[in-house]
Formats: sequence, C-alpha cells, structure tokens
Amino acid sequence: MPLFDFVCRQCDHHFEALVRAGQPPACPACQSVDLEKQPSMFAVSTPERRQASAAASRNKQREVAGRDAAALHAESEKHRLEDH
Repeated sequence: MPLFDFVCRQCDHHFEALVRAGQPPACPACQSVDLEKQPSMFAVSTPERRQASAAASRNKQREVAGRDAAALHAESEKHRLEDH
C-alpha cells in the first residue's frame, strides 16, 4: 500500500493517502475523487527542508501550548467564579 501526496482539484486541499488496489482515494475535505498526484518528497533532505520542518514543529508546539494555557485559564476562572 503505497503512500502518495495528492492535491484536490475541487478544493485545492493537499493531503497524503494510502492507495489500495481498486480503491481510489478521495479528498478528506470535500470527498472529491478529482485528484492530482504530487511528487513525493519523502527522500529529500536539505538543510532548508530540515530548518522549515523544525520551524513548523516549534510553531505547532507553541500553538498547542497556547491552547493548553487558554484552557487552563478558562478552567481556573470557572472554578474561581464557582467559589465566590
């Protein structure tokens, strides 16, 4: 079952999909099967790609930490209001 990169021609969503024999993939965003297979980048490793990947990972970690902090603050505020 090979893994391929696709772009949906209907909604321009980029995604990866496992392709099984006899089962064409569908866009997870709009369910269209009008897809364009993209060249795979799995074997490409350049300093720029590693740097971009590291930056994306840091941004994702900041985003998750921000959501966690906001949820913690909201929960704390809820408990503070309940106590008064």
